[in-house]
Amino acid sequence: MSVDPLARTRRPARRRRPWLRVVLLILGAAILFALGVGLGLALDDRPVPGGAQTFVRTLDPLPQKAP
Repeated sequence: MSVDPLARTRRPARRRRPWLRVVLLILGAAILFALGVGLGLALDDRPVPGGAQTFVRTLDPLPQKAP
């Protein structure tokens, strides 16, 4: 008769928690959705090329002559 030396050190199978996996998947999907909406809004808010441009230039005063 032989004895399995690993028989005593084996752990019982862990209980699976399917709800934890479902919650994590839903949370991951919500985060991906929020990132997608944020990226879509950022791309929608970018400036349209070819629009009007305004330039501001400051002129230095000319020296005044003494009377």
